[in-house]
Amino acid sequence: MKGKIVLIPFPFTDLTSSKLRPALVLYEGRSDFILAFISSQTRPQTTEAEILVRKDTPGFEDSGLKVDSVIRLDKIATVLKDLVIAELGELDTHYRESVNTKLCALFQI
Repeated sequence: MKGKIVLIPFPFTDLTSSKLRPALVLYEGRSDFILAFISSQTRPQTTEAEILVRKDTPGFEDSGLKVDSVIRLDKIATVLKDLVIAELGELDTHYRESVNTKLCALFQI
């Protein structure tokens, strides 16, 4: 399921609660996923840990996202597979390559 976009109650960084939102599957384990947060709150300038997914790019419709969104690779969580509400779609190959490149740079691997 790597590259799939799912709808999940994504935890806040202080772990006090969560918010239903789309997330990108970075890794699928036996009983859990490692996910990256996706937000519709975009900014004109992205950081080194963000990837802007634009509505006007090829493959956007396959993502299941409704509006321009930003993948936040600095907001990652491991969650149980059972918490996934729905599978929304799949990230285009171009964006997946960007995710891999940015993760390697971000974590210096």
